[in-house]
Amino acid sequence: MINRTNYLIAKEYLKYLDDVHQLDRRSIERYWFYLKYLLLWADETLLSEVAAIRPTFATFLSTTRRDGDEGTLAPTTLKKVVQTVKRFFTWVKLTYPREYRNLSTAWIDTLRPPRSAQPAPEHTFISLDEVQQLAVLQVDRTDLSLWRDQVGAVMLFLSGMRAGAFGTLPISAVDLSTRTIKQWPSLGVETKNGKAATTYLLDIPELLVVVKEWDTFIRSQLPTTATWYTPIISQWGDQTLSPDAPGKNRNLAVSKRMRKLFEFAGLPYKSPHKFRHGHAVYALQHAKTMADYKAVSMNLMHEDIRVTDGIYAPLAGNDIQQRIAGLTNQAATVPQANDNLTSLIQNLPKEQLAAALITIAQQMSK
Repeated sequence: MINRTNYLIAKEYLKYLDDVHQLDRRSIERYWFYLKYLLLWADETLLSEVAAIRPTFATFLSTTRRDGDEGTLAPTTLKKVVQTVKRFFTWVKLTYPREYRNLSTAWIDTLRPPRSAQPAPEHTFISLDEVQQLAVLQVDRTDLSLWRDQVGAVMLFLSGMRAGAFGTLPISAVDLSTRTIKQWPSLGVETKNGKAATTYLLDIPELLVVVKEWDTFIRSQLPTTATWYTPIISQWGDQTLSPDAPGKNRNLAVSKRMRKLFEFAGLPYKSPHKFRHGHAVYALQHAKTMADYKAVSMNLMHEDIRVTDGIYAPLAGNDIQQRIAGLTNQAATVPQANDNLTSLIQNLPKEQLAAALITIAQQMSK
């Protein structure tokens, strides 16, 4: 039976996320789903005393799921549950330091997904080569739907936009002369958590040409309030562009149309979000300084560079191999670390290491 005090503090945290961080309803519902695992595990024990509970939270997660399916939760879901719970405990200790003084930061840091969880699938993304294959497809321009989807795939890679934002992007928000995209909810763009940002397309000339042809065409046919990835009306075999607003769940429509495009191209399907991954990986591979890295993070509309590093930094295997091989020739030039400096680094808490790394990289990039 869930302890009522625990339930109320969890709900207070969700209200904090809503009021202060201004997360959207879907994100709040998702965090509530994750926190329910903590409440079920704690049962009638106060959250301030849960460190002594056995079996541990990791063991509990390895044998429990609440979505009706069999087996354990997916590795990515387990990771998100634990991350959410750790953030919750960090918040609760800061908000109620006296009540939660017995719950140590060291214990919170020990929270991990269960060891039995299978490793997450290899980081997949669409490559520049695959996008170029889609870009050069011979598409009948009278088939407006297929032409739009071809250009849409290129635009997804160049922009790194989420499908929901891309599907609701008005023509007025696109300025190809400056490679600028206004991801502004005030213009009707449905961004994650309602964030607003001006982002930029990758400067890849052969792909920009493909996008510009479609941009010129739709501007001659539609008002700038119409969506750039415009709905198509089919009637008696003829297709026309629609100036009407897209329906709900436009991201699902984009995904379905991308599947048709991949079938036409004879390529294995990759979801619209894999284009975002591909955009990020391509940009990070070409980043030369910490300033470049930060620019990529901002272009993905991440508030923290560590989010970019954690999600998109994994590179293709051959790229890792080449980079590691290149390190061997540099080993002789690395200066011997000062003993005091080494001791200082070794004694830093884990939560401070990431911040120290970013600071060091920034200094070295100057």
